[in-house]
Amino acid sequence: MKKRIAIDMDEVMAEPVSRFEEWYYRDFGERISYPRVASKLFPDTISEERRKIVQQYLHTKGFFADLPIIEGSQEVVKELMDNGFEIFIATAAMQFRASFEDKYDWLAQHFPFIPWQNIVFCGNKSIIHADYLIDDSPYQLRAFSGTGLLFDAHHNQRENGFMRVHNWQEVRAYFLG
Repeated sequence: MKKRIAIDMDEVMAEPVSRFEEWYYRDFGERISYPRVASKLFPDTISEERRKIVQQYLHTKGFFADLPIIEGSQEVVKELMDNGFEIFIATAAMQFRASFEDKYDWLAQHFPFIPWQNIVFCGNKSIIHADYLIDDSPYQLRAFSGTGLLFDAHHNQRENGFMRVHNWQEVRAYFLG
């Protein structure tokens, strides 16, 4: 029986931080680089009066449309599939209703080898029946019943309750030796 790996999309396969920086410049005329503050999400690193506007980015159609691909994700996911793993994408889209079409189209463009039947839009990933979950969210990993791998991100630096993978080469090494 094939081992199943569920993979989160945002900050694991797709890189949304540059979109925050781009739209912040569009709205405020200031260039901002995501401060490398451990355990903080991008909106939590800016002034409170601008935070509400920035938090709305996630609820805006187009935010997730053409995010950059995290280096190595395409090659390693394909390699895992070629080596007998069953791959599912489990992305927490329920919180961001406007993201569905953007995320689906992004996956179809950059990961066309993943069947649409293996894409799961959900809220709580505890419903995912898989052997492994690769995610940047400790919250999602805590709810998951299989083995969780924490994909390294600035906002999860203080988390130490899961095995951490820093990049896709480490994911490859974990599963394929």
